[in-house]
Amino acid sequence: MDPTNREPEEYGREDDRSEDATEPRRQSREALTPDFGHQAAQQSRTVRLTSGSFLLTVNPVDGSEIEPCRPGEQPPTPVRRTAAQRAERERAAAPPVPPGPPAPRLPLLERQDERERLVRLLARGRSVRLTGPAGSGRTALLNAVAADCADLAPDGVVRLSGHKRTVTDLLYGLFETVYEAPLYRPDREGLLALLHGIGAVVVLDDLELGGAALQELLDATPECAFLFAATAEVPTPAADTDLEEVFLSGLGRGTSLELLEHVVERALTDEEANWAGDLWFESEGLPLRFVQAGALLRQRDEMRADPQSPHGPEDDEPADTPFGRIEPKDPPLPSLGEGAAPAALLASRLSEAARETLHFAVALGGEVPHQAHLPALVGDTHADAALGELSQCGLLSPAGPRYRLAAGVLAQLEAGGYGDDAAARARSAAQHYAWWAGHPSVTPERAVAEADALLASMAPLLPGEAGGQAGVAVLLARSASPAFAAGMHWSAWEKALRIGQEAARIAGEVAEEAYFHHELGVLALCAGHLDRARAELEASIGMRGALADKAGAVAGRRALALVEDRSGTPAPGAGVLAAEVPHALPPGGVPAAPPLFPRHIEEPHTLVSRQVPPPPAARAPARVPGGLPRVFLSARRNLAAVGAGALLAAVLGTMVTLGVTSGGEDPEGRDVTTEQSVTEDEAGQDGPPTDEPAEDPVSGDGPAGGAVSPGAPDSAVPSGSATPSPGTSSPEESPEPTDSSSGSPSDPPASGDPSPTVKPTRPTTTPTSSPPATSPEPSPSESTTEPAPSETATGPETTNSASGPAESATASDAGTGPESPSDATPAVA
Repeated sequence: MDPTNREPEEYGREDDRSEDATEPRRQSREALTPDFGHQAAQQSRTVRLTSGSFLLTVNPVDGSEIEPCRPGEQPPTPVRRTAAQRAERERAAAPPVPPGPPAPRLPLLERQDERERLVRLLARGRSVRLTGPAGSGRTALLNAVAADCADLAPDGVVRLSGHKRTVTDLLYGLFETVYEAPLYRPDREGLLALLHGIGAVVVLDDLELGGAALQELLDATPECAFLFAATAEVPTPAADTDLEEVFLSGLGRGTSLELLEHVVERALTDEEANWAGDLWFESEGLPLRFVQAGALLRQRDEMRADPQSPHGPEDDEPADTPFGRIEPKDPPLPSLGEGAAPAALLASRLSEAARETLHFAVALGGEVPHQAHLPALVGDTHADAALGELSQCGLLSPAGPRYRLAAGVLAQLEAGGYGDDAAARARSAAQHYAWWAGHPSVTPERAVAEADALLASMAPLLPGEAGGQAGVAVLLARSASPAFAAGMHWSAWEKALRIGQEAARIAGEVAEEAYFHHELGVLALCAGHLDRARAELEASIGMRGALADKAGAVAGRRALALVEDRSGTPAPGAGVLAAEVPHALPPGGVPAAPPLFPRHIEEPHTLVSRQVPPPPAARAPARVPGGLPRVFLSARRNLAAVGAGALLAAVLGTMVTLGVTSGGEDPEGRDVTTEQSVTEDEAGQDGPPTDEPAEDPVSGDGPAGGAVSPGAPDSAVPSGSATPSPGTSSPEESPEPTDSSSGSPSDPPASGDPSPTVKPTRPTTTPTSSPPATSPEPSPSESTTEPAPSETATGPETTNSASGPAESATASDAGTGPESPSDATPAVA
């Protein structure tokens, strides 16, 4: 069926086919494609585990979700494993036995003194560091000592691998070996409390720690005796570390020849013994070199026994000549250089599948894929047998539950040209592992066992030089990181997230980069690094907000709310987080809200009420950082504004009262009569009517008394009045009350004399004007400006303009300059 042309029933239209008729066809489709029907469940597979006091839900779709562990959901107390359980777990954690004929069992030669000394030190509770060169047989000696110390400690012997492991990995590995605690990872404090009670002999191979990290491991386990195996390149312990040192050297010449005979399973010829003596001098008696040399001799024996071997000599058939019958020559012994670095020669005589496996191992930095992956990677159904070939040749060494290339083999193969196509091999392996890690049948434990190979396949793709390499790394990290988290191998989880985040940045996949930032934030929160968690989560929320990823943004905000709850310093916009996550609030309840009253900024001659706007991050949420709804804050602000308005009205009323009481002895002079109204002739004029200028009190010019200007606006004030201003009034000025209904302060005088003694003449008729209206309360949102008295204007007389109320208000606001109206009194409406 064409996916773009759907069937009619998919659009809600019925056809003549019944449900019973279509059921057999649906069942036949499901039988042919059984995996397609469960693909959606694969993508949404989640795992819930407990990390300290957090309940972590590993969600591979939107990102892991974290919340405090509620009462009653705490995991049970970890219990110790029994001896049988520890033995079963150790067998499961051992590397798999390679297919094919078993390799000869080699004895431990010339190590009896070191073996007995190590056992004595461990029996007394002392920790020992066994140092020797790579290939000196440290692993074989550790196996023998571990068997001798099986009954020394109450918790038995614990085998750990230090290959690419941090001190935190080792501490949690020890905890998981001794205690039975499914889906539980204690926090740092709980881990140390549990480790203090462990009494075991810990055998740790391939140690890569030294200095303070090694001291931290010893301090965390005071009841354990450690047997470390390390090379000389590993940093030495601190000077005050209570640790015994045992050095391991190579074998003697006779012991080396005896080991070579055990590998070949026959006695050496004189030619072979001389060749082995030269090899002992060249390799300083390292047992690994003689195991590989024995593999060369076995291949030589196979070529001699099978003349049809593809690796045999060309003249392997007998020939008759005139001088007699010539027998075929034996294959020559390898040269001394080939015996000291035999990896390339050994690989050339192996099967094609074994050589392909070596190509992938070189591309993965020495990590050998599990034998179950070899058929898919190599393309041969019998490629799993290649692991047995490589193991018998001494090209592999165990590393935890897997194998890796033996010491020095990687450099030898790279010199032989096995690393020329490393980038293509790494990309092919990454594509295979991306499919495998996301398959529903793969458990987190299996993914953790292959963690080193998965991480090694990502690393070469990170620069992204070839097209699509970064995208493949993103896909693998996206598939593997949830499995690492669920398997509680969190160092591998962090490495996969770091590589995936960088690869997503290179590839420009913003959605995937946001996912990796979110997971890194959750991981940092579980580890207690709150600052790092906040930075990662904020980056993820910003990216997901830009992509309109609502589900992912909600998961990020919830985790960020938990970070702020633990840190105790709420960030801007945390109120919306508290609304979505009620448990993120502190135990004491809702924190105190910020100040509700706006700040006031006082400027010269002006008191302006300005509300400081909130920061940009706090404008969008519907709640404030205290968790209070914004409607409550609005009510409080309204109450505050009403109070401020009432206070301002009281102040203005007091000022007006003071102005009335100090206005002079004859308040009746301010009355207005009807005789001073505008006449019809004056109202019909084109221009505004003008009045005679008021008499100057000093010069006496003009009419005596204050003549009222016809049509004057209500906001006009008597001549000589001054507007009071807080902090700016002069002893020579006396404020006059204003009869304006606008409630604004009166205009300052425009005449040259600021004397307050000049008053308008008393009217001769009965006043008919209505009483002045009281000033309404100003709105709290408006700014009240009280200008200071202007400077006196010099010059001749000024005229009054019969402008309307709007122009009068404009002039009143200006209040200064020679254009301001003067000697104006309110007119009767």
